[in-house]
Amino acid sequence: MNVERQRGFTLIELLVVLGIVALLLTLAAPRFFPKVDSTKETILAENLRNTRAVIDQFHEDTGRYPDSLQQLVEKKYLPALPFDPIADSDSAWTVVPPEDGDKGGIHDIHSGAPGTGRNGKPYAEW
Repeated sequence: MNVERQRGFTLIELLVVLGIVALLLTLAAPRFFPKVDSTKETILAENLRNTRAVIDQFHEDTGRYPDSLQQLVEKKYLPALPFDPIADSDSAWTVVPPEDGDKGGIHDIHSGAPGTGRNGKPYAEW
């Protein structure tokens, strides 16, 4: 009689491998999630800096501020509405109008996300 032995993993081998994977995840996960938050804040700061520069450029070109962020997209100053990664939206911006209301609708923007950044400053003040 020729009995062939089936190849495969035993339950003990699978449990050992799963234990090792679980141990590696417990070491890696605490380092991963703060990096995600830090990256989102970096993207938010860069989007704010770029959008403010575009608003200033629009003002220099036209002598007035844009009426909306959508106007900056329509006039090709921006390829798309800026994205707020903290609020996870492109429409959560807080708009600051110019002191002279006849000169447009947006002088500055801030994040509309609730909470405080890693630097201790609320996102609404960025």
